Amino acid sequence: MAIKEVYRQQTDHFNKKEVKHRIVSIDRPYIRPIVRGKENKRVEFGAKVNNIQIDGISFIEHHSFEAFNEGTRLKQCVEYQQSLTGVPVTRIGMDTIYANNENRKYCTENSITTNFVRKGPRPKDEPAEISSARRIIGNLRATVMEGSFGNQKQHYGVGRIAARNRRSETLQLFFGIHMANAATLAARQLAAELKAKEKKRA
Repeated sequence: MAIKEVYRQQTDHFNKKEVKHRIVSIDRPYIRPIVRGKENKRVEFGAKVNNIQIDGISFIEHHSFEAFNEGTRLKQCVEYQQSLTGVPVTRIGMDTIYANNENRKYCTENSITTNFVRKGPRPKDEPAEISSARRIIGNLRATVMEGSFGNQKQHYGVGRIAARNRRSETLQLFFGIHMANAATLAARQLAAELKAKEKKRA
């Protein structure tokens, strides 16, 4: 089946037709080339994941083997976080891909402070705590969230998934991310127990 589809796609490509959902692997026909724009790895293959993070714990908001623009999913991220916690979102740290006009308007309307760089000159009457909050949110996103991605890839098998079909690959992705969460929670609990023991000794 995959070989027939590859033949059809290659025929269309030869005839200068647009080819969507192009197959790049015979044994894994569901994967697509995803352009990352990085110098050392411009194209990657596998699932693309849009994560949200609450207090250092990662949740998968959306994932797909097709390329998608995560910058259009801000509203879904906010709604997902609020459904998980029951607490209104007031601060978000995001990558620059989310800083489009629609997302800026949405955050302003919902009184959400972000780490977006302001457009135009800084207002003279802007409170100092707002600019300070933006800086802190941006630093936290760059260190905590980006650090968690590296941890998941290096220590929990998310960076190089060895599964050979869509379901197994998705399962391994979920296991990797949530095993990292479990390790983070276990470390916090251990630290709290040690602190409680020290208090008793004192």
